[in-house]
Amino acid sequence: MRIISGTFRGKKILEPINFKTRPLKDLVKESIFNIINHSNKFQINLNNSFILDLFSGVGSFGLECLSRGVKEVIFVENYEGALPILKKNLESLKTVKNYEILKKNIYEENIFLTLQNQIDIIFMDPPYKDKNLNTIFENIKKTRILKKNGIIILHRHKNEKDIFPEGFEIVEEKKYGLSKIIFLIY
Repeated sequence: MRIISGTFRGKKILEPINFKTRPLKDLVKESIFNIINHSNKFQINLNNSFILDLFSGVGSFGLECLSRGVKEVIFVENYEGALPILKKNLESLKTVKNYEILKKNIYEENIFLTLQNQIDIIFMDPPYKDKNLNTIFENIKKTRILKKNGIIILHRHKNEKDIFPEGFEIVEEKKYGLSKIIFLIY
């Protein structure tokens, strides 16, 4: 696994030893950024974007964002098996300081209330069996943390049937092997 574009293109990303996390594959990551950059469905300028990487694991998505020159990435992760690797991956970028790691359980604390900026892209990569996503979506709605033209990108198992709260609209959905990527707006 590596960073596929930008300042740190080709840089290897350390992966977890166990299988409790599943880092975002390069092909899927590349497809996500192609959709963000080239779809007429979104109006995102990555250079001015604030990114929230929920369930960030080793940081594959957020690292790619940093390499592509975003304003800031906030990584939210609480799994002790992934946090040290996430920190090592970020430290390996040496010159990059426009990120923050929040060691929080997204279900137990409404971290959106602590954020200083509205978010352009919320990337969510929860465990495939996680059925509790409505809590997060309701908090996104209540706190209005997502900017007006912002997007939510959700990585799920291809067979998962999620129902989203009123106001969230699926704009695009793509399948890749066992997973799928859902792009939503609010």
